[in-house]
Amino acid sequence: MHFKEYSTILVTHEEAIVTVTINRPQALNALSSQVIDDLGALLEVLENTREDDGGWPFRGVVITGAGEKAFAAGADIGEMTAMTPDQAWKYSTRMQAITLKLEALPVPVIAAVNGFALGGGCELAMACDFIYATSSASFGQPEVSLGLVPGFGGSVRMQQRVGPAVARELLYTGRRITADEALRIGLVNAVLGDQDELLATVRTTLAAIVEQSPAAVAAVKSTVERVEGLSTAEGLAIEAESFRQAFTTADMREGTRAFLAKEKPTFPGR
Repeated sequence: MHFKEYSTILVTHEEAIVTVTINRPQALNALSSQVIDDLGALLEVLENTREDDGGWPFRGVVITGAGEKAFAAGADIGEMTAMTPDQAWKYSTRMQAITLKLEALPVPVIAAVNGFALGGGCELAMACDFIYATSSASFGQPEVSLGLVPGFGGSVRMQQRVGPAVARELLYTGRRITADEALRIGLVNAVLGDQDELLATVRTTLAAIVEQSPAAVAAVKSTVERVEGLSTAEGLAIEAESFRQAFTTADMREGTRAFLAKEKPTFPGR
């Protein structure tokens, strides 16, 4: 895959992995309107890029920030101070649409957090399937200290990640937490020593996922998203339908054939 040049993000495609780097280190990678526009344009490309056989030319997405200080330090406060209420609503809903598109991608999305992931940066990370962080990373939703509320999904996804009681404490106090505390409460999946180790671990995880059936990984991701918040009975019904649908795929036929033949499967991805 080849990508055009964006003004605020860098995009690379290597070994089936798309890496997206927010590239505003001078502003601690704050999520300006231009960053949102660039992310939206990129996601349109990713959503609509299919190979001739219907498969996807990428198997995972990594989102990180340029430099060592910040993944994304939040929304662009300087830009927000001049917004009217209606403009603020548009700013919020545009970024919310980005987070929903990330969740809807048929491949895993990993946030590789180096440094600050505050406000909008934390919200962007929480829209990813899981979060890996360096030991120097920090997380928080400090909107109340500015007279604001989260606008990119923090009040929704923080509860989903850490439970309502812990989420309310973090949201009401605006308290910043370390990577170790984020690991303890379940906000992040792993804490690594430095950025090199962080990216190496991300690559290792994605390499393990790339070996699996693309169709099955996409179906599992979709099922997990759809059953969240449902009753057990409702969730099981959706899972059973997803299980049924798996039996229509070429990947299922290849995976079961290879297992019985004691061979490594070659998944067609459909």
